[in-house]
Amino acid sequence: MFALVDCNNFYVSCERVFQPRLENSPVVILSNNDGCVISRSNEAKALGIPMGAPAFKYLNIFKKEKVNVFSSNYPLYGDMSQRIMKILSTHTPNIEIYSIDEAFLDFRGFKYYDLEKEAFLLKQKIKRWTGIPVSIGIAPTKALAKIANKIAKKFVYKTRGVYVIKTEKQISKALKWTKIEDVWGIGRQYKKLLIKNGVTTADNFCKLPDQWVKKNMSILGLRLKKDLKGNSCISLDEENPGKKSIATTRSFKEVIKKYWELEERIVTYASICSQKLRRQNSNCKAIIIFIRTSSHLPSNQQYYNSSLINLPNPTNSAITIAKYANMGLKRIFKKNTNYKKGGVILADLTPSGSKQLNLFQNEGNTHGNLMKAIDKIHLRFGESLLKLGNQDLNQTWKMRQAHLSSRYTTDIKEVIKIK
Repeated sequence: MFALVDCNNFYVSCERVFQPRLENSPVVILSNNDGCVISRSNEAKALGIPMGAPAFKYLNIFKKEKVNVFSSNYPLYGDMSQRIMKILSTHTPNIEIYSIDEAFLDFRGFKYYDLEKEAFLLKQKIKRWTGIPVSIGIAPTKALAKIANKIAKKFVYKTRGVYVIKTEKQISKALKWTKIEDVWGIGRQYKKLLIKNGVTTADNFCKLPDQWVKKNMSILGLRLKKDLKGNSCISLDEENPGKKSIATTRSFKEVIKKYWELEERIVTYASICSQKLRRQNSNCKAIIIFIRTSSHLPSNQQYYNSSLINLPNPTNSAITIAKYANMGLKRIFKKNTNYKKGGVILADLTPSGSKQLNLFQNEGNTHGNLMKAIDKIHLRFGESLLKLGNQDLNQTWKMRQAHLSSRYTTDIKEVIKIK
C-alpha cells in the first residue's frame, strides 16, 4: 500500500501557524514580485478568487472582502516542509518527497497494521508538532493514492482528512468519480486527446485497449492505466536525484534597452544558476537563454526569443556558464526593444562525479577550486561581495515583497517574541 500525504493550502497554513488571527479568514499568497495568487485559503476560494489571478486586477476585491494578502516567504515554507518530511520519515524508511508539500510513503510489508488508524495518528502528530493540517490518501498504487487523497480533501467532513482505497468496489467507485483531467499524469494535451475519444473519467480511461494507450500515450500511459486499475507499475523514487533543470528567471525593475545592462542581468542569473548547480553536485551540458518584452504594455513592440547553447564539456563553473550565456544573448538581442524579463535555464544535468568527455578534447579548465573558494566566501560574507567581471558590484536584485511576513523559523531576529 502507498500513502500520499499532502499539506492543505500549504503556504496559507504556514502563515496561519504563526498568526492564529488568520484562521477562518480569507488569505492569499502571491508569487514572486507579488505578481499573482499561488495559494488560497478555502475562504478565499469561496470568494471566487482563482488560482493564478493577477494581483493588480483583484486589489478592489482584496480590500472589499478584507482578504489577508502575503508575499511568498520561501525560507519559512521550505523550513516547515523539512520539518514535516522528517516526521514522515520516522513512519517508514521508504519515502519519496514529491514536492514541497507532498510525499509518497511506501507501506508495503505493513499488512498487519491498521493503516487507516496509523494515518490518523500521523495526521495528528504533524498537526501537533508543526501546526500544519494534512490530508492522507492510501491505496494499493501511487496513482490511486493520489485519487484517495483528493477524496479525503473533497469530503473532509466525512473522511476527516484520511481515506483508504483497498477493495475492488472502492477502486471502481473512485475511478468513476474522478474526472480525466484530475488523473495524476494527464496533462492538457492528453486531456484533449482523451476527451476527443470520448474519455471523460478515469474509469473510461481504464477501459481503453492497451494497444491504443501505448500507441498514443507511450509506455508511460500504459503504466498509468495499470496503476489506476490497482496493479502497481509506478515505483517509488527514493533517491531524489535532484532537479532535471535549473532556472533563474526574473522581471527587471525597469525596462532595459541597452545591451550592456541586459548582459549584466543575464550573467548574474547564470552565476546564480551555477551556484544552485554546485549545491546539488551536478554539471550542465546545455544552456537556454531567453529575453522578452512586457505583455502588459501592448503599445510596445512585442518580442520574445530564446537561444540554446550546447557546451563542449559538462561544467558547473560560473565563469564558463556566464561566458556561453553571453554568447547566447548576443544571438537574440534586438536593438531598440524594451526588455522587461530575462532568464537562464541550465539543462541536460549530470552528476558531478561522472562526465562523458569528447575523445579528441581534454576536459578544459573546470575552475573547481576557484568555485569552491567563491562559494565559501559567499556563504561567509554574502553574495554581493564577490562577483564576475561583467556584473555590477553595486546592483543587487531584490524581489518585490510588499506583504512579506517574518521568517519565524529561519532568522533569529524575526522569531516570535513573547511579552
